[in-house]
Amino acid sequence: MSGAAASGSVGSVVRRFLAEYGSGTPSRLKVLDAYLLYVLLTGALQFGYCLGVGTFPFNSFLSGFISAVGSFILGVCLRIQINPQNKGEFQGISPERAFADFLFANTILHLVVINFVG
Repeated sequence: MSGAAASGSVGSVVRRFLAEYGSGTPSRLKVLDAYLLYVLLTGALQFGYCLGVGTFPFNSFLSGFISAVGSFILGVCLRIQINPQNKGEFQGISPERAFADFLFANTILHLVVINFVG
């Protein structure tokens, strides 16, 4: 397979993914995906800064990175719970209850992170 043919097929896959994502994904999940992208980029930026500049205040770097990773994990858990395709897996949990659990877990996470910065 030539490089042009491979890039054409990758481009068509990306276009199809974006079209199906735009038409088939509820707006709640799109907002949550934007939050997840923001948290992922924040963690990557912190890690890149650590590689480039160093980890002199190591507790600060570790706290920020743990906060980003923990927030991403909690956000993914929330996305899984409020996704309409997963209604059968989470029958007893309403989207409001899932969001309240997300807020509670985020509060605990950030209390631990703030305590770790010390």
